[in-house]
Amino acid sequence: MKKNARAKYRQEFSGDHLFDYKDPMSLTRFVSDGGKITPARISKLSIAQQKQVAAAVKKARNLGLLPTGTSAYDTFHRSDSISPVPFEA
Repeated sequence: MKKNARAKYRQEFSGDHLFDYKDPMSLTRFVSDGGKITPARISKLSIAQQKQVAAAVKKARNLGLLPTGTSAYDTFHRSDSISPVPFEA
């Protein structure tokens, strides 16, 4: 039988802690080497805190404060997009 409730754990951050997108050094703790956001069951955050971290990481990525992934991940086997419209001079 599978349990639906999460197991009890000790939170590292208080419930009123705010994760700021302007502080990328603290957000890198919640991003893996491949650029993925660490899930809540591994980062030991509550669901509300995980949503705040995800929003802060996405905002920091859009502003260029955090990379989207490693350089190898971003450029590995990417084909150049070809326009279906023929070139006209």
